[in-house]
Amino acid sequence: MAGIGAGLALPRVCPWGWSIALAALAVALWWRRPGWRWPAALAFGFAWAGVHAAWALSLQLPPDWEKREVALRGRIVELPLHEPRRSRFDFRVDDDAAQPAPLRGRLLRLSWYDEDPQPRSALRAGQRWQLRVRLRAPRGLRNPGAPDAERYALMDRLSATGYLRRVDEARRLSEASGLQAWRETLSDRIAAAVPTGGARFVRALALGDTRGLDPRDWSVLRANGLTHLIAISGFHVGLVAGAAAWLARALWWLWPGWGRRCPAATAAAVAAMLGAGAYAAAVGFALPTVRTWLMIAVVAGLSLSRRGWRGFDALAVAAIALALVDPLALLGAGFWLSFLGVLWLMWCLPADTADSGWRARLGGLLGAQGVSSLGLLPVAALLFGQASLAGPLANLLAVPWWSLLVVPLALLGTGLELLYAGAGAPLWRAAAACFEPGWPLFEALADSGLALWWLPEPHWYALPLALAGAFWLLLPRGTPGKALAVLLWLPLLWPDRQLPRRGEVELVVVDVGQGLSVLVRTAGHSLLYDAGPAVRDGFDAGERAVLPSLRALGVRQLDRVVASHGDNDHAGGLGAVLAEFPAPLTAPPEVSGEAMRGLRSAACRAGQRWDWDGVRLRFLHPSADFPYLGNESSCVLRIDSAHGSALLTGDIGEVIERDLVRRAAESADERLRADVVLVAHHGSGGSSDPAFVAATGARHALISAGHGNRFGHPRKPVLQRWREAGARTWLTAGQGAVRVRLGAGGIAVETRRQTHPRLWDATRRTDPGLSYRPD
Repeated sequence: MAGIGAGLALPRVCPWGWSIALAALAVALWWRRPGWRWPAALAFGFAWAGVHAAWALSLQLPPDWEKREVALRGRIVELPLHEPRRSRFDFRVDDDAAQPAPLRGRLLRLSWYDEDPQPRSALRAGQRWQLRVRLRAPRGLRNPGAPDAERYALMDRLSATGYLRRVDEARRLSEASGLQAWRETLSDRIAAAVPTGGARFVRALALGDTRGLDPRDWSVLRANGLTHLIAISGFHVGLVAGAAAWLARALWWLWPGWGRRCPAATAAAVAAMLGAGAYAAAVGFALPTVRTWLMIAVVAGLSLSRRGWRGFDALAVAAIALALVDPLALLGAGFWLSFLGVLWLMWCLPADTADSGWRARLGGLLGAQGVSSLGLLPVAALLFGQASLAGPLANLLAVPWWSLLVVPLALLGTGLELLYAGAGAPLWRAAAACFEPGWPLFEALADSGLALWWLPEPHWYALPLALAGAFWLLLPRGTPGKALAVLLWLPLLWPDRQLPRRGEVELVVVDVGQGLSVLVRTAGHSLLYDAGPAVRDGFDAGERAVLPSLRALGVRQLDRVVASHGDNDHAGGLGAVLAEFPAPLTAPPEVSGEAMRGLRSAACRAGQRWDWDGVRLRFLHPSADFPYLGNESSCVLRIDSAHGSALLTGDIGEVIERDLVRRAAESADERLRADVVLVAHHGSGGSSDPAFVAATGARHALISAGHGNRFGHPRKPVLQRWREAGARTWLTAGQGAVRVRLGAGGIAVETRRQTHPRLWDATRRTDPGLSYRPD
């Protein structure tokens, strides 16, 4: 496993030939040199990870197929998600000669956009369709603390994303069939049988259908650390396996004669394996369930071998088997949380409390919750950037209640429904009735303000130190120096945030796609300039990109928020940001736009200035008598420090740029020269006037634009203009978030893809052309 982890941590994937040669050498060493088996195992894991990663990446869409319109036939392999303006579904292309060679058998994630939901409502899991689509390779935003969409695409073996073209030509080839169709039918029956809001949770608990959960539900679950219970995961598969094993033992107890043919322990192991496998099939062979079933199968197989395997040995064999079958599982949080959770419990808690009294069992339950919370906190903090302070209490209440009552009722109802239509409805309603009374309590915990503790992004060494601290704290009583173990947690819980010193300033251009958001930080203050786009009932850059970045960077409060103007690609995410970071909002006078509706703001006017920690900030535009003209009214902000200057220009065009040049020439107080310039309007052809570019004399030109955007931003002549003027260009589309420090050591620029390279990085696999090529 160490070798596999090392192979997946490389910034680039190893060539096939090298990986295969290393694997062959490792196998030879294993057999011929017994003393070299540990190094051989490490080398084989490293090589195996390289082979598997190279194969998974080879499944992704070739660059020359980007944005190509193509007709495909295939099957919907997952439950479609229907939203007000679109439907999203996973589509497996047929593996036959009639399909384009690079797409045969590939998994695509498609969207059907249509204001009218009626045509889209015909989509059902298990149907075969002929569709005309436009595709692109999986691509995501790269920001501190934000989800890595490219990593998830690799784990899911996703070849491309895309959307339907000519939806009137979409043709259904066959009706729904297979396990997924059966699963969706059962989900519809639950929705019809349970008239209350609890239906959405019963569907999730019984079938893994989380389509009914809204953002508020997920927020409550995350705040309470309960997401592992509500979505189909190892928790549910383990319950089914345990129930199957218990049923087998009960039958063998009722009919003792069966034991002469097959021991009860053997029957229980086989029943657990078959029950877990059947349930994994019922919920669609989702990767978490397949991994858990494999672990149960390994443990059951070891039990059947009758060799007296210890619990730690069985856990190690299961983890190694899973890593060999699916090396990419190590990239998922579920792998580490499940195995480390079991490992902590096996090490810290007594093996047998069956003959103990109720006090000992209660103590064991409390101890298990404490051990898992403390032991997994470092991993959760590193993977999710948060710690659920309400998690121990919430899990203490939810785990026994849901696992002993709600989930069994939901699963039993589903089983009865398979035998006779309508038989499961009473049990589903009972499950919802048991679930609903406790939900307000979890909502109250989530709203208490104490549920979540957001942690800044730690350094690489913080995790091993915190795990060592947890190990030390969980040692038996009497172990010396336990209080010192707390010191090992400090790099994780309170990392060095590298804040600017007095007189210094830092800019972080967040990767929000086709939009803009810039964080400006001084020694003691923070300002957010724009918050990126938001789509109604869809992607919100404020929630998905800006807020995770602010948390990861350790921002505790915003002292001011500036909306450069009212366009959605700049102001759409303001609602999400201001909900978590209430701050005074500044925008152009008479600003308008859907994104600004309901938000109160003060006006930005040329000449307004203030000082923060030795840094001077001043608005250069618009003037007091300037009407609101959208892009041309953008608030232009100048930042001056002892170590350099920066200019944030919003979406102004050439006319305003020339006006700023004229005013700078007429007044010594209207300086335009700046070391760092945010290129106006994402590098469009209507901005970056030659006179303005020359007047700024910028050394660094920052451009925020979306990869492959339909506007063609940034334009090649604009890039060339800035480069010929001596500026180095930095582009979020190709480099992720851009971080600029104007400090005593000079001007330092770094990008997210540069400082955190990954072998699945989309920019390493494509030649994006001049518009997206890093300098």
